[in-house]
Amino acid sequence: MKSKVISLDNKASGDIELADEVFGAEVRRDVLARMVNYQLAKQRAGTHKTKGMHEVRGTTAKPWRQKGSGRARAGSVRAPHWRGGGTVFGPVVRSHAHKLPKRVRRLAMKSALSSKQADGKLVILKDVAIKECKTKALRGIFDKLGWSNALIVGGVEIDQNFERAARNIPNIDVLPSAGANVYDILRRDVLVLTQEAVEALEARLK
Repeated sequence: MKSKVISLDNKASGDIELADEVFGAEVRRDVLARMVNYQLAKQRAGTHKTKGMHEVRGTTAKPWRQKGSGRARAGSVRAPHWRGGGTVFGPVVRSHAHKLPKRVRRLAMKSALSSKQADGKLVILKDVAIKECKTKALRGIFDKLGWSNALIVGGVEIDQNFERAARNIPNIDVLPSAGANVYDILRRDVLVLTQEAVEALEARLK
């Protein structure tokens, strides 16, 4: 399929041929959900922790003798049902990451790109190079283009002036082609790809 290419000045810069198998695939919402859960699970710190019975501070002596006191038998002041005792089956430090087959991850990426193309939210940009590192000027360019919530994916390396200028603009993310991922694509309204990014993604997903 053909798509128009524009510049940052919103002027036409020709056409580009997009691979149907990457940008015209069936949108699998179930696969997208699996991929987002996979990414978010990997991002979790997993540093939650409570103290078990053997970790709580306290004596190991039996509180009172087994029989004859008139009270219920007790073996430890660190028992879970005592005030200040340990926690039973509490959270421990662990990784929440789980495995997802490579072919499912590739399919999810194709579905994410295809969904943006189908919704008319995919924009192909000639390049992302600017002369000056001015956030105010770049924000004015985005306002003219109508990009208030967008992910911009460049080539192997991003122009330093562009990256720094876009850093402080809310709801605008800038990534190199290697960093393009399903979660960031879906969380932004508009997906902007440079011509170099299109070539890199097609080579990666074909």
